[in-house]
Amino acid sequence: MPGAGGLGARVIGFLVVAFLIVPILVVIPVSFTDTTYLSLPKDGLSLQHYANFIEDPKWRDSFLLSMATALASTVIAVPLGTLFAVSCWRLAGRTSELLRFVILLPIIVPGVVNAIGIYRQWAELGLVDTVLGVILVQVVVSTPYVVIVVSSALADFDPRLLQAAANLGARHWQALLWVIVPAIRVGIGAAAVLAFVTAWDETVVMLFITGLRVYLLPRALWDGVQENVDPTVAVTASLMIALTLLGVTVSMMAAARRKARDTKHKEPK
Repeated sequence: MPGAGGLGARVIGFLVVAFLIVPILVVIPVSFTDTTYLSLPKDGLSLQHYANFIEDPKWRDSFLLSMATALASTVIAVPLGTLFAVSCWRLAGRTSELLRFVILLPIIVPGVVNAIGIYRQWAELGLVDTVLGVILVQVVVSTPYVVIVVSSALADFDPRLLQAAANLGARHWQALLWVIVPAIRVGIGAAAVLAFVTAWDETVVMLFITGLRVYLLPRALWDGVQENVDPTVAVTASLMIALTLLGVTVSMMAAARRKARDTKHKEPK
């Protein structure tokens, strides 16, 4: 009977995973459709919509611009979120909890409410429909995820290492760069991947603050679905899935190598 119960649990787990994954994976064969609308291939596979993605400036340029802004915001959000997480970790107490709550507000508040507030502020600052405004928004929405991931990595950090560094004469910034960052670099790498994906995928706020001058991929996807059901949407979605999986895979491989190296160092000689 225990074996039957275990089999039932595995079947349920498989069904849950399939329910979550299959709708995403369906996009991939749709991207190879030989029709002019969203559907599975009928007479055979076709690369015509991939060619359209490369040749059409709307898709190509929006993809490259989204990539550039997401990378730029990640470069800002990762050190910013890491410093914030380390500061809260060192500070501890109610003050740090309050600060964490404040930094997490962009992902706690409903997206539409957040978008309205950002649009109002960005309009006063003249940042609506500008690349700088887009990058700043992406920093705002991705930094909380960096804080969450880095804070989790710091939970396993031994504070006695900082005491040892201080006893050896290290300043605060030296302890940060030479002790803390190397110890949690896998967590920082995972935070960078998550920050990039979050910035890349932000749609609600971008619909409010972008228009004709700054045309990002999320808006191109939205217009592709609203105005005409262009199969290039499926191509774009497939590429986004591939890039996300690549980033997650690289992060997991780095974490596995770090774990194996740490285990090897801990083995008695």
